[in-house]
Amino acid sequence: MRLSTSFDPQSKDWMEASQKVMVDPDAPSPSNPTKREHLHWLVTDIPETTNARFGNEIVCYESPQPTAGIHRFVFVLFRQSVRQTVYAPGWRQNFNTRDFLQLYNLGDPVAALFFNCQRENGCGGRRY
Repeated sequence: MRLSTSFDPQSKDWMEASQKVMVDPDAPSPSNPTKREHLHWLVTDIPETTNARFGNEIVCYESPQPTAGIHRFVFVLFRQSVRQTVYAPGWRQNFNTRDFLQLYNLGDPVAALFFNCQRENGCGGRRY
């Protein structure tokens, strides 16, 4: 799956710089998310631009690879009021977005989106 990294807001006044987090809250499986949340991507200092290739990649992108069930993958964008040093967590599993935003004083999200994904030859789950 290829994800677009562009975003075209109506007005660029909504951010000066931002931080983007991508997590899987269903790791390792939706019925037993003992590694909730698995951190897939962390980018800071994203300037006022419509292209997410800019910014400081703290944790490199890891593509979704769900092992069981249908997983939710969540992108959250936070406004960053000042430039600050953000440290990569020691591990990707058991990342906590709420703790992260409190630690770096980020406030409420300014945007969020999610998508569902399952292993290509996976079975089960809801069918539409």
